[in-house]
Amino acid sequence: MGDWSFFGKILLGMGLLLALMGLLLLGLGKIFSLGRLPGDIYFQKGNFTFYFPLFTSLLLSLILTIVLNLFLRR
Repeated sequence: MGDWSFFGKILLGMGLLLALMGLLLLGLGKIFSLGRLPGDIYFQKGNFTFYFPLFTSLLLSLILTIVLNLFLRR
């Protein structure tokens, strides 16, 4: 099978990248209230609450599409 150190380095790098992305999202969540945009559906009546982030989902999809097309273009 060979040397497993390369696989370990890749897993460690991916873990660090995920941790940094998590910290970034935590910080951005306090600056931008991304989940509470005007197009999001929010309904509350008594003990029942329904929340569907429609506009937030569309905005994230658009941003991810643009970024991935820029980086993954052949």
